[in-house]
Amino acid sequence: MGKLYLVPTPVGNLEDITLRAIRILKEADTVLAEDTRTSMKLLHHFDIKARLQSHHQFNEHKKVEQIANRILEGETIALISDAGTPGISDPGFLLVRTCIEKGVDVETLPGATAFVPALVNSGLPCDKFCFEGFLPQKKGRQKRLKELAAEERTMVFYESPYRLLKCIEQFIEHFGPERKACVSRELTKLHEENARGTLAELLEHFSKKEVKGEIVIVVEGFNPKTHTE
Repeated sequence: MGKLYLVPTPVGNLEDITLRAIRILKEADTVLAEDTRTSMKLLHHFDIKARLQSHHQFNEHKKVEQIANRILEGETIALISDAGTPGISDPGFLLVRTCIEKGVDVETLPGATAFVPALVNSGLPCDKFCFEGFLPQKKGRQKRLKELAAEERTMVFYESPYRLLKCIEQFIEHFGPERKACVSRELTKLHEENARGTLAELLEHFSKKEVKGEIVIVVEGFNPKTHTE
């Protein structure tokens, strides 16, 4: 029997890949990638010649059974996403669940994940936190924000640079303008930025500049001791 490996890839800086990740990708019979064009650059950089196939949110449902059966027949398959750890706001969960149900051996390598450095670098409490990832864009978004208004743990969100200002405005509406937060973008890259302050200050800051790169927003949890009606 083969094995399914979940292999984290760098979120920006190629030096963040592990020696073990490189070895597994070289030994795998097939590498499943969210975007083969993006992943081809990574594999080429590290001289990895494994067969590359696409595995993304639009074809995942149709392919998981077939992939699991291939592993049962002896194939070793590695799953990667465009950046970070597969399954964290990226395809992976359905394949892992199917493999487990079929008795396929699954192994996940430790490695890059965007929200961890953003959380630790925020200066906000990180002993307890909740990871929300991408909020619903439309249906259910307001309901979720209302629920999170009373969340006492530090909250971590992913957001598109094109929706950052609107997102901060919604946070101000539900969490209040004085709630502390940190917006991290271009993590591990040359122009990395970690902007800290109140939500009101962050809105002003990003209103004055063009925002590029993937965004992680870390928001202070609700503090009942300091809250006044």
